[in-house]
Amino acid sequence: MIDHISINVSNLVAARDFYSKALAPLGYELIAQIPNAEAPVVIGFGEKGKPDLWFAQSGPVQHAQHIALRTSSRKAVQAFHAASLAAGGTDNGAPGVRPHYHPHYYGGFVLDPDGHNVEAVCHDAYLE
Repeated sequence: MIDHISINVSNLVAARDFYSKALAPLGYELIAQIPNAEAPVVIGFGEKGKPDLWFAQSGPVQHAQHIALRTSSRKAVQAFHAASLAAGGTDNGAPGVRPHYHPHYYGGFVLDPDGHNVEAVCHDAYLE
């Protein structure tokens, strides 16, 4: 089981601003800034006081990563996608069913400021 993950970014302040807005609809918030808010080199997002998604300041990003975040509803996927675009992300796949993964796979994709492919996904059948 994964406890946490860390992703390198070229501009930690830009990542902090983007992810603070993009992850809010999923219930994620900025929890940690190390060593402090004035000069962070690592930031952690999560929920219920436990950071599990970390971003670290690095040089230029050499290889973009794919991050998929599970949600409990299709509305949350839609809200994540809209918030990410409003925060400056680039559309990389509008929210929708991806039946080639499985019949209920509902995902939305954006590229963050470093080109990381960030996805929100709901695996549940549509009940609304």
